Amino acid sequence: MRLSQPRIVPLRDDQFDADQTELVKPMAETGRVLNIFRTLAHAPKAARAFLAWGNYILSRRNDLPAREREIVILRTGFLCRSGYEWTQHVAIGLRVGLTGPEIEAIKTGAGAPDWSDADRVLIRASDELHADQFVTDPTWAALKAHFTDKQCMDVVFTAGQYTQVSMMLNSFGVQLDPGQELDPDLKAG
Repeated sequence: MRLSQPRIVPLRDDQFDADQTELVKPMAETGRVLNIFRTLAHAPKAARAFLAWGNYILSRRNDLPAREREIVILRTGFLCRSGYEWTQHVAIGLRVGLTGPEIEAIKTGAGAPDWSDADRVLIRASDELHADQFVTDPTWAALKAHFTDKQCMDVVFTAGQYTQVSMMLNSFGVQLDPGQELDPDLKAG
């Protein structure tokens, strides 16, 4: 976590106006409004636009299989040192087929042993997008050996979305939700 306190304090239920209540209603109906959404509720129009694109990234309209999508999300979140994002997506990654050792290996990167060629190139593409906002020709060719044009586009879309998410979480100081624990590799420092 970059900050130990929020810069934008998440709204409590009793602070929501009608527009904010409508924004979080679908989440509240499932049982819990996460700190990210309580924070974004300060700007409900922006939050709605953000959620529309984010819903694409996390839906089946994104042609990357869920496991591969989570590799990109987790690597991007780790590179951005976004403790909140990492914590949320470790659980998601485990649900969609990543193993605990694979999640740990995401921190090491493409050089970690035991990655398939396809997984390794997803990590390499995520690294390049983070470092230079560009996928090099050799990495693109390696992506194309494993993924369709649309899936290659979705790699870039996913890394871009989660770079933005990480920037917001880090800059706004969104803190972990109750019951969550920060990975020691993402502590401030």
